[in-house]
This record gives sequence, C-alpha cells and structure tokens, in this order.
Amino acid sequence: MRVLGIDPGTATTGYGIVEDGPDGELRVVAYGTVLTPSDWPMADRLRSIFEQLNDILLLHHPDCAAVEKLFFYRNVTTAMAVGQARGIALLCLSLGGVPLGEYTPMEVKQSVSGYGSADKKQVQQMVKVLLRMDEIPKPDDAADALAVAMCHHRVEGMARLVRRAE
Repeated sequence: MRVLGIDPGTATTGYGIVEDGPDGELRVVAYGTVLTPSDWPMADRLRSIFEQLNDILLLHHPDCAAVEKLFFYRNVTTAMAVGQARGIALLCLSLGGVPLGEYTPMEVKQSVSGYGSADKKQVQQMVKVLLRMDEIPKPDDAADALAVAMCHHRVEGMARLVRRAE
C-alpha cells in the first residue's frame, strides 16, 4: 500500500510518500515540499499548489492519502491560509480519485510516537527511526507529512486486517 501524506500550508505544503517494502517494513518513496512565492496573489498560489500536488499524484500513484486536519491556530489569518491550502489538497485528491483519511495533529503524534502530546522533535526522531532514515527529513513540513502518511498507513493496515478477519 502506497500512502501520500500532506501537511498543508500556502507558503510550504509538505508531502511524504511511504509504502510497504519487500521486507514488510515501511519505507520512504519520496518526500519534499510544494512551495509558492509569498509575493504571488493568493489565487495563483493556490493554483500552483493544486498543479504541483497533481504532478505528485501522477508521478507516484498513491493508493490512498491523508491530510492533517486544521486543528487550532491563534492567528486567524494563518488559519485561513492553511485552510485554503488544505481545501486545495482535498480537491486535488478527490478529483484524482484517491481515497482519503484526515487526522488531527494529536492523532498523528500518537500514531508515530505513542504519545499524543509529543513535541515536534520527538515526532521527527520517530519518523527517522521508523523509516530507517540516516537523518531527520528536512524541512519540517516534509517530516510532518511523512508522519501523516505513516499514521494513515497504520490506520488503513488495521482496517484491512479487520476486514479480512470478518
């Protein structure tokens, strides 16, 4: 199962793709960021996010995807911008026919680190360890997206086991 994780943002949207390796262990396929210039009009930035995410879908053909839920922001302007980028990601995945999961930051942290209140560094370290990477993936948005993908892989894997058992 190949899973695309997305950590949305208008300036930087992180993406990470994981899949089952031949040894049964989870492995990294790709990760990185979708970037948009801050001096572009918002409509152009959102179009660019859509186009870049669509290119990632066409290149990597994920079986499913997950997007981090908008949870809480103190700054309303930031929340609005992240919400717009999140909406673009959801639209792109829907148009691409990619089944989708959505998780709160606490659910992602719990799944990856075993502790829902883990800090960013703890989660990044667990991403590195669980994916057998030499270094913590950079930038932070890409590491967060890999964590989202890992969370969905775990949830979907359990759901598949339950369906088989029934």
